[in-house]
Amino acid sequence: MQRNNPFLSENENKLNNDYISKGFFVGKIQELEKINSIRNSLIDITKKELKIKGNNSNENFLDHVHKHVSPNKLNDFRLKMIVKMNSLPNFRENYYKVVKTYLDSIIGNEVSMQRRVNLSIQMPEDDSSLLPIHADTWSGNSPYEVVIWIPLVDCFKTKSMYILPSYKYSKIQKSFKTMHDANTDELFEAVEEDIEWIEIKFGEALIFNQSLPHGNRVNLEGETRWSMNCRFKSVFTPYGDKKIGEFFEPITLKPASIYGLKYNFPEVG
Repeated sequence: MQRNNPFLSENENKLNNDYISKGFFVGKIQELEKINSIRNSLIDITKKELKIKGNNSNENFLDHVHKHVSPNKLNDFRLKMIVKMNSLPNFRENYYKVVKTYLDSIIGNEVSMQRRVNLSIQMPEDDSSLLPIHADTWSGNSPYEVVIWIPLVDCFKTKSMYILPSYKYSKIQKSFKTMHDANTDELFEAVEEDIEWIEIKFGEALIFNQSLPHGNRVNLEGETRWSMNCRFKSVFTPYGDKKIGEFFEPITLKPASIYGLKYNFPEVG
């Protein structure tokens, strides 16, 4: 249902309505140079880790990394990349800044951020990196969380991920009682006609509601997908199994909140 909030700008109303009606939207990244820097750093780290010498061009390098990493070594390689990526100077700060406008609109400007950004690498024809259909709230995440999914390559069809839009979610909700014994493939088949594959280019970000069913399938596109993902939420909304201080860290508390959290009533008498 579309609605216009008179307290918000026209652009904020559009973003909010898109998010409410579908549960996700794709937006252009602000400060593209920050994401370019992250990608170039990961390319340099990857070449060093894989001992790739010579004047290999950075153009489309990540798309073809499957030529240098075998599937049985992919997870170890990915874990090393996650550690090194999160160790880059100002990495988390830049991740937040390039999508700050969207987060201000969707969750507000007092934000808790996931302490470590994740990295997904999905090579062609590899079934070891699959994420079956699921919603994060089904395993204890707070429904107040928002995922910011940023690709490092252009993503399309099975090289990307899929989401069941919120306006079609009622179909699967009504089926839960009759599908409680279903496996993930059966669950996917039940909603396959309604899911939306995300088409997104490098330089854009996907902002989505992780309480909606989503996942990926075997990548049939002949190129490797690299994507980062990180959860954000408003500091003062309820937390699920992912607790503040353990999984989340407040990053933009305002002075009034800092003062209020420290405030004690004066003793009388």
